[in-house]
Amino acid sequence: MKKYLNLFDFSQKVNYRTEVLSGLTVALALVPEAIAFAFIAGLSPLTGLYAAFVMGLVTSILGGRPGMISGATGAVAVVIVSLAKQYGVEYIFATVILAGLLQVAAGFLRLGKLMRLVPHPVIFGFVNGLAIIIFLSQMDQFKGEDGTWLSGATLYIFLGLVILTMLIIWGLPKLSKVVPASLVAILLVFGIVFFFDVDTRTIGDIASIQGSFPPFHVPDLPFTLETLQIIFPYAAIVAGVGLIESLLTLNIVDEITETRGRGNKEAVAQGTANILSGLFSGMGGCAMIGQSLINTSNGARARLSGIVASLMLLAFIMFGSSLIEKVPMAALTGLMIMVALGTFEWASLRTFRRMPKSDVLVMVLVTLVTVFLHNLALAVLVGVVISALVFAWDNAIRIRARKHVDEHGVKHYEIYGPLFFGSTTLFSEKFDVLNDPEEVVIDFQESRLVDMSAIEAVNKITERYKKVGKHVHLKHLSRDCRRLLKNADDIIEVNVMEDPTYKVAVDKIWPYK
Repeated sequence: MKKYLNLFDFSQKVNYRTEVLSGLTVALALVPEAIAFAFIAGLSPLTGLYAAFVMGLVTSILGGRPGMISGATGAVAVVIVSLAKQYGVEYIFATVILAGLLQVAAGFLRLGKLMRLVPHPVIFGFVNGLAIIIFLSQMDQFKGEDGTWLSGATLYIFLGLVILTMLIIWGLPKLSKVVPASLVAILLVFGIVFFFDVDTRTIGDIASIQGSFPPFHVPDLPFTLETLQIIFPYAAIVAGVGLIESLLTLNIVDEITETRGRGNKEAVAQGTANILSGLFSGMGGCAMIGQSLINTSNGARARLSGIVASLMLLAFIMFGSSLIEKVPMAALTGLMIMVALGTFEWASLRTFRRMPKSDVLVMVLVTLVTVFLHNLALAVLVGVVISALVFAWDNAIRIRARKHVDEHGVKHYEIYGPLFFGSTTLFSEKFDVLNDPEEVVIDFQESRLVDMSAIEAVNKITERYKKVGKHVHLKHLSRDCRRLLKNADDIIEVNVMEDPTYKVAVDKIWPYK
């Protein structure tokens, strides 16, 4: 419990200038993202901005990954959009609160360790798909209000400002890293647009961000079983999607910073943030890989940057909306394109010829599901399931049996490879029951009984020998295999007669050890 009460972990050395400047940059980048995701969910812009403030602040203080940024996200928006259209915003707030409770429970139950089951090709595919989504989402900025592509001077001005932003972000770190390049790019492009009165789209052209402190609001809806039946499926999906995206982002930031975050603590923080987001008029959210990469690429490594980003976002809403609304979208578009380019695992393309074909298939499939379905949880689930099936198939075909007859006329089957549901058919085909001698030894020194299917396979093969009056002895069973056989005693009959306890002969006193 103490680790969850350790709220402020500033034990590492903090570069305050880097943290503050990076937080300011992240805050600027959060504004259009939060507004866009609120629109996706069919909610007001302030609902997304309030969520970004609450999620960012709470997870920065309580989270298990310093430097990671949370806020309103598209992954959550696409889940709740149908609920918002059918039942309204009050049900959204209740759903977010319930999702937060589920996430807190997952954290205390230490379910964060399940991320260990996500193979590296799945992470590659997830990251690459997310990078493509971030890049493609910026293409909307090259369209007018009527959905047609910009043309003429409007296009050239916007494209020029985007390229200028990207060049600054790419080139400035080669000269100096005193100030985050992304912040310099935003301020410089803002100065050009403001002082030269350049006619280009700004944040204010999307929506107004003016508002007050997030109002505390208990969802106004009937607290009945019927309401729970409506919101629970959405809450479970929001909780799952949020945890998957947050924990994958945590792993990515871990690799970049060469440090290790705490997944279970992050799950508790995400849940707490969602509960408070629902109570303070926010749409909920999770970790944001784009803003997290902006933060880490600026050199931020501590909690301070996330706290500053959240507080600056609140300041924008309450006091600086008139100024922030003049920030050109071209600068933020260029920044997010650079984030997309930096997020994509280009090294994964170079490993295509060296990776197993199954891993390449998983990586490409996860990327495609992420890009075309925009369902990150489904993409990861598909990748994990396919990886598990490939692993099971590879191990299933590795089952081997070395056969020989000793000087006493006893036939030995030395089994190699794991015996489980996928390998039981090949295992059964190794035995020549009718032509084998009276005594048969099945040696499991290089094998293991993994599951109930393995026990049933052993049962069936010994039953076949028993029917023709032959004796089978199991040899070199590991302790856990013996325990598995004992536990199965009440479920299936293990047809090996010598041992009175396990019905298994394990190196009994007979001449064929």
